[in-house]
Amino acid sequence: MTEKSEPRKILVLFSSPRKKGNSATLANEIIRGAESQGAKVGTLRLHGMDISPCQACYACQKKDSKGCAIDDEMQTIYPKLVEYNTWVIASPVYWFTMSAQAKLFMDRCFAFPAYSKKSLENAFVGKRIGIAMSYGDTDPFNSGCVNALRTFQDAFNYVGAKIIGMVYGSAEAPGEIESNSELMACAETLGKKLAGS
Repeated sequence: MTEKSEPRKILVLFSSPRKKGNSATLANEIIRGAESQGAKVGTLRLHGMDISPCQACYACQKKDSKGCAIDDEMQTIYPKLVEYNTWVIASPVYWFTMSAQAKLFMDRCFAFPAYSKKSLENAFVGKRIGIAMSYGDTDPFNSGCVNALRTFQDAFNYVGAKIIGMVYGSAEAPGEIESNSELMACAETLGKKLAGS
C-alpha cells in the first residue's frame, strides 16, 4: 500500500493595484487549474500591505539571524513563503518592468533564508515558481515585459528555485485579457502543472 502524497500548496501573490486587472485574471485562471488538480491555494494581495523597501542593513544575513530587521507586514508573509512549496507571482508591467509592489516583495526575499529551516545556500531549493504578467503594448519587448521575466529568471535561478512556467500577454482595460482564450488555456495548464509533482 502506497502512502498518499500531500496536495501541493500554492501561494499566489497578486501585485497589481487592480483587483480585477489582467495579471489577476491570469493568476485566477492558474488558481482554477491548480485547484482542479487538488492543490491547496492561498492568496495575498501585496498592494495595500505595509511592505517597506530593503534597507541593506544585512541583519538577515548574520549568523543566527532572527530575520529581517524591518517590522512590517512582510513579517506575516515570510512564514507563508516557508509553508507553501509553490509560489505564483502575478504582476502587470509598469514602466518597462514588474510593478513596484512585486519589486518590493522580490527585494525583501533577500531575508527569506533567515526564516527557512534550510541552510543559507539551499533555502530556496525545492521552491517551484509560476509567473503571470500582463502588459499594455502589443509586444513583450517594447512593453518591457521581458525585463521583468528576465529578472524573475535570473533571481530564481541564482537561488536554486525552479520556474515551472510563465504566462504573459497584452491587454489594456481591466479583465480584457480574458478574451484571449489561448492564453487563458495556457494559464489553466500552468496551474495544473504547478499542482503536479
